[in-house]
Amino acid sequence: MVSITIDGVKVDVPDNSTVLDAARKANIDIPTLCYLRGVNAIGACRICLVEVKNNAALQAACVLPVTDGMEVFTKSEKVLKARKVSLDLLLSNHDRECLTCVRNKNCELQTLADEFNIREIKYQGERIEHEADDESVSVVRNQNKCVICKRCVAACAKQQGVGVIGATNRGFKTTIEPVFGKSLVDVPCINCGQCIVSCPVGALSEKSEIDNVWDALHNPNMHVVVQPAPAVRVALGEEFGMPMGTRVTGKLAAALRKLGFDKVFDTDFGADLTIMEEGYEFINRVQNGGKLPMITSCSPGWIKFAEYFFPDMLDNLSTCKSPHQMLGAIIKSYYAQENGIDPAKIFTVSVMPCTAKKYEKDRAGEAGTDYQDVDAVLTTREIAQMIKEAGIDFVNLPDEDFDEVLGTSTGAGVIFGATGGVMEAALRTVAEVLTGKELENIDFCDVRGITGIKEAEIMVGDMPVKVAVVSGTGNAKKLLEAVRAGEKEYHFIEIMACPGGCVNGGGQPIVSARVKNVLDPRVVRAQGLYDEDCDKPLRKSHENPDIQKLYNEFLGEPNSHKAHELLHTFYEAKPKYKQS
Repeated sequence: MVSITIDGVKVDVPDNSTVLDAARKANIDIPTLCYLRGVNAIGACRICLVEVKNNAALQAACVLPVTDGMEVFTKSEKVLKARKVSLDLLLSNHDRECLTCVRNKNCELQTLADEFNIREIKYQGERIEHEADDESVSVVRNQNKCVICKRCVAACAKQQGVGVIGATNRGFKTTIEPVFGKSLVDVPCINCGQCIVSCPVGALSEKSEIDNVWDALHNPNMHVVVQPAPAVRVALGEEFGMPMGTRVTGKLAAALRKLGFDKVFDTDFGADLTIMEEGYEFINRVQNGGKLPMITSCSPGWIKFAEYFFPDMLDNLSTCKSPHQMLGAIIKSYYAQENGIDPAKIFTVSVMPCTAKKYEKDRAGEAGTDYQDVDAVLTTREIAQMIKEAGIDFVNLPDEDFDEVLGTSTGAGVIFGATGGVMEAALRTVAEVLTGKELENIDFCDVRGITGIKEAEIMVGDMPVKVAVVSGTGNAKKLLEAVRAGEKEYHFIEIMACPGGCVNGGGQPIVSARVKNVLDPRVVRAQGLYDEDCDKPLRKSHENPDIQKLYNEFLGEPNSHKAHELLHTFYEAKPKYKQS
């Protein structure tokens, strides 16, 4: 530990701390822009400048190591003037169309301009206009709003292990873009959207499908069905000022109904269905010498990553579609048949925490019937915008239930939104199917938590099952390279593209760097899911009575020929790229 003084306050911190760490421990606010806890610390924006006694040059607090006896000033005249100059220079070349920006009122640059009392643009220098890159089905990139903080670069390269964007050119002409000025659609972007949730401004956003959904809702000839993912219910409330992690399941169902959807089903039903298919697939592989380890397939960002960077391991992937795609296929087959509706007139909408789902719905192998399983994907942010557009008082909505039959779910389906949730849900079913006995304890806590790579050995009867749970494709790369090399051996692996799982997906409400310093969305939102799991009367997928009904009346049994036609997919190796 070392002792330093900041603005007259003495604070003891570990010797590997930065001045920014020390200031936060002392409850002293130092503004930042390029800094993002656990992702980016490069001192580029110069907003966190501080003055150190006996040192003439101001230094960036986010990268300045503490030394014993150091005396730091964060609000001296020299510091405040320098920070304001840095902010003025950033604004001089920034697209200032704040009223129409997707990040209006939730922009870190806008917040700083207000806090620094910026009331005019001091420097009217040369402006460089860039054409927006909107060719990707998931991510829109607008260089005119970029502040060159490189948070997106760090998220893509260091956190996700993909590295398809970086700084090009120098000085005033620096841009953040793919190599050789290419579009995101022409490089191995996995559509995860972690760049979006890392960006402090509106330089990156999702490709909106709001207008398409409104058109469908206003079309009297279309039967419009919606399904929200589990992670949405513990994040949507944040868009309406509710505390992070608040469960809004009932309000979500009510709001979707008020928007005009004909049926409001639940992706959690699709999650239960996924466990039946994936669980039995795993059992078949274990009993019949199938390819192991089996790797989950619920995360389309991870699937695309595997197709690019681990094509030799595609046979390890479960062939199951993700839950919302499964439910989309059931809506256009079983539901359409039972209700006498022409599937050509059914428009399915998925509300997802994920931008990669927008890519997934158009993949080959995602049309279980003669029609696309899912017609439109809205992020949590997009559905919040639609609710606001419709003038719905979300906070005061009375709770409502999802529609039967495809709205019935168990606690196992709920926890799909957290890293480790798919594994835990699968184990609850697989263990009971294999042993024929009811589990005494269905909480597999060893696979919970936000650690990037988790390992456990679970006894299923007399059989030890070695499992691993990974979140973040950067961590997936580390684990799979160890499996390739024969250093690690598992039976079952869960991989989620986003760190922390779907609760931290690229389509979730944006959380500022300042808030992330004190609250971790991965932890807080996941706790909401585990709480809902505990409150469910049924907590195992195979006990869902409507899942049982679906198999008895329509699918036959898990992994049946009909189930494979509707609920399973395939993968294709993509052109090889060298990772950055």
